[in-house]
Amino acid sequence: MIDFLNVPSPCYLLDEELLARNLATIDRVRAESGAEIIVALKACAMWRIFPELALHSDGATASSAAEARLVFEEFGRPAHTYAPVYTDRNIEEILRYSDHITFNSLAQYERFGQRALINGLSCGLRINPQYSPVETDLYNPCVPGSRLGVTAEELVAHGGLPEGIDGLHFHVLCESRPEHLRLALEAVERHFGEYLDRIQWLNMGGGHLMTHADYDCDALIALLREFRSRHPHLRLILEPGSAFTWRTGYLVSTVEDIVENGGVHTAMLDVSFACHMPDCLEMPYKPAILGAHEPAVGEKRWRMGGTSCLAGDYYGDWAFDHELKVGERIVFEDMIHYTMVKTTMFNGVQHPAIAIARRYGRLEIVREFGYEDFKGRMS
Repeated sequence: MIDFLNVPSPCYLLDEELLARNLATIDRVRAESGAEIIVALKACAMWRIFPELALHSDGATASSAAEARLVFEEFGRPAHTYAPVYTDRNIEEILRYSDHITFNSLAQYERFGQRALINGLSCGLRINPQYSPVETDLYNPCVPGSRLGVTAEELVAHGGLPEGIDGLHFHVLCESRPEHLRLALEAVERHFGEYLDRIQWLNMGGGHLMTHADYDCDALIALLREFRSRHPHLRLILEPGSAFTWRTGYLVSTVEDIVENGGVHTAMLDVSFACHMPDCLEMPYKPAILGAHEPAVGEKRWRMGGTSCLAGDYYGDWAFDHELKVGERIVFEDMIHYTMVKTTMFNGVQHPAIAIARRYGRLEIVREFGYEDFKGRMS
């Protein structure tokens, strides 16, 4: 049992035991499906846990030169790298730290492909199968006019798959279920089936939330086996982000003031939705808070207010079985993935520390942030 009063505030806190539970699930899918599962750094680049992740995965995927270098140095192996665009300024660094590289467009492959091949990398092409179950346009890579991936029509107009391409890569899911992957694979076979016998690997991207309590891992395993039976020569690769650290930790905060205006009660916190939990405002979604529940009719409602000066830096409503008071801990659940990697220092607000609740009750403070971190990002 974690004593949150002993955790610094604000703080991202990963629970090592919860992480181990997720890794066991991922190991099972790897073993029973035969697919490779690699870690997507875009969701969680907390490199202190890379040694553990490396034992329960087949590598890691990067979306930038910085991520590729972090994989190489801290994960201990070259990265699978995909970025929407490469430049003359970063391509050499990316090639140095990667062994797979996926190009977003035919023009990018024509520009940099030979350099990748000369350096011994396996080259892939991101495709757009024109199917995605994602309803929020901000996260949907298959909206009309999408800048992400090559359509089948583009490949036909080009004369087919370019020489030197070893793999195809699609990423159309987001916290999705096996039935959505089935529809995606059907779209891939429908639009790109003629190329599947000519490649060595198929990367199915992320969004496979296999560690969710309601996710049907048996269905995923059966689907991957079924697909492999039709294409036995292909290496199948999945690169989930959220699944590795889904529900493995918290964002610990403190009530610093209570404001009442027009009947609205707001607990003012030492964290920010805009700076430290941006997906809450972007998707949007309402995070769970330990000890809180959905307000019943007539029950007192509490809004949580962020520490930045942005007017919309708040979320609500929640209810509690007691009156909130200054100094009380507010602990947001499931705050390890797509949080630390997306933070800002807008307003110079205090960046949360990073800590790990180790087995047997030991608390490890991994990193604390201060003025020099803020100053170092400015000119």
